[in-house]
Amino acid sequence: MIAELNSLIDIIESMLSEHSDDGWTEGSAVDVGELARRLGTTEYHLRRMFSSLAGMPLSEYVRRRRMTLAAADVIGGEDLLSAAVRHGYGSAEAFGRAFRSVHGAGPSQVRRNGGPLRSQPKLRLRLTIEGSSSMDTRITDRPGFKLIGHSKRVPLIYEGENPHIRELVTSLPPSEHTRLKSLSTVEPAGLLQVTDDVDPDYREGTELTYLHGVAASNTAAVPDDLDVIAVDAGAWAIFTTSGPYPAELQETWAATASDWFPSNPWRLRPGPSIVSIIDRAEDFSTAATELWLPVERE
Repeated sequence: MIAELNSLIDIIESMLSEHSDDGWTEGSAVDVGELARRLGTTEYHLRRMFSSLAGMPLSEYVRRRRMTLAAADVIGGEDLLSAAVRHGYGSAEAFGRAFRSVHGAGPSQVRRNGGPLRSQPKLRLRLTIEGSSSMDTRITDRPGFKLIGHSKRVPLIYEGENPHIRELVTSLPPSEHTRLKSLSTVEPAGLLQVTDDVDPDYREGTELTYLHGVAASNTAAVPDDLDVIAVDAGAWAIFTTSGPYPAELQETWAATASDWFPSNPWRLRPGPSIVSIIDRAEDFSTAATELWLPVERE
């Protein structure tokens, strides 16, 4: 996966800086789906792995690199409208807004003062092996099933507890948790934390669907007051974690992108991510969990 991502970065660089043999020019939009097919993978997996490893969405990296190259034209004295068209913008005003969002100053100010400039270097991703610890993982094939429970649209938060999720869970009385558990008929067992419909670039602050509920067979009856997420048949990678909660779970989630996927012949496929709480302290300061991620062979 590291090789594919570095190839993607090279292709984007050529698109932004020169005319290439297949017709891409500097102002062209980046067709990530087409690039993924050229690299033998999927757009979904490519975007998720890039954002996890680079620490920014692919779209943000492209914007920063585009404006880094544009800064040289601006300082070099090129007409602003010409620079705007060269870098894919229909007007000097739109170009100026994008330029200011990256550099913190407009083109005229930068041309006059020589800065400020916030350059985005070309990325080069490497796999670094640290220590000799292994991830406790297993792969399982599952028929289709459904997730049922109470759902809510919430913002994506990378670190720490999500207060919007906590609000949903704490609003449910103990009797509702008991009822949900009684509806669990298939693995993953017990009460589940489900995230679905996540932004392809995994940008912090974008909305996702969170469901607090259980897994049930496709033939199970669903009470009218519960929400449903249909889950397709397929393979799942299951990562077992144990330790401080939610820090250990979040670190394991990040390690799937930095360590596990680059080292194994699997890639993410569209579908919900599921966390099953196997055991926990009374105050939830520590927990043993299973992280279920939908995968497919590369």
